[in-house]
Amino acid sequence: MLITVLGSAAGGGFPQWNCNCPNCAGVRNGTMQTSARTQSSIAISDDGKNWVLCNASPDISQQLRATPALNRPEQLRGTAIGAIILTDSQIDHSAGLLSLREGCPHQVWCTPEVHDDLSTGFPVFPMLSHWNGGLQHHPVEPLARFQVAVCPQLHFTAIPLLSNAPPYSPYRDRPLPGHNVALFIEDSNSGQSLLYAPGLGEPDETIMPWLQRADCLLIDGTLWRDNELSATGVGGHSGKAMGHLALAEEQGLASLLATLPARRKILIHINNTNPILNEASPERKSLEQQGIEVSWDGMVIAL
Repeated sequence: MLITVLGSAAGGGFPQWNCNCPNCAGVRNGTMQTSARTQSSIAISDDGKNWVLCNASPDISQQLRATPALNRPEQLRGTAIGAIILTDSQIDHSAGLLSLREGCPHQVWCTPEVHDDLSTGFPVFPMLSHWNGGLQHHPVEPLARFQVAVCPQLHFTAIPLLSNAPPYSPYRDRPLPGHNVALFIEDSNSGQSLLYAPGLGEPDETIMPWLQRADCLLIDGTLWRDNELSATGVGGHSGKAMGHLALAEEQGLASLLATLPARRKILIHINNTNPILNEASPERKSLEQQGIEVSWDGMVIAL
């Protein structure tokens, strides 16, 4: 199994277009040891030729240009992306579908709750029905194993997460189990497994066995502190309110990762305010000492 990190940042990217927090200013003026990042998305393959796109970020066009493996140079119009799986209906994981309209129809796997949000509050499915068949929905049931034809060696299981529904959803602050899922992905050839969870709000008895089982974790690293947005003066929402488990709290994500046996533990969906983006920061060094990696755009993981 090959995993390519197309985008490693949270919504807005890094630097965020309208933000002048110390991190964003540092990457713009070159005073911080870091690299720019686009919004969170990954691609997965079982043969290096055919790919499954997991989440379609608003930056998908830029990500495709930066990833030649996802192109089909031998075709006049073509792509190596044969399926799309959505873990939620957040703008930063679904708006990129609009940029993929020239390649419709696309085969899209998502839960009924995500499909409903993307058919009403943010009606991507109805809008794209006008482009060559649009988005062909394949329902995903939580905890039910499924496959996609383009990568037959990969087996996917959607694991419900305690998180939140998008701000536009009628289920904001009262999400259903299908509004946010992690993906547990097994490779039948190598026997290796990945848990992809870019929106982990709170570990519970449903997700914990899968966290303990995975060989590699590609997991939510949005915030260092739960009150990070207010502390940096860029917003008032807490991490918990947005559906993200901060890294450094007493019972935060870093403490959880320390208890898990995964061979690799990698953070993704990192907010522009998070000090771990500064490669010279004490927060980044503390993660390195714990064996926790920070993903970057273009990172390739082989399992």
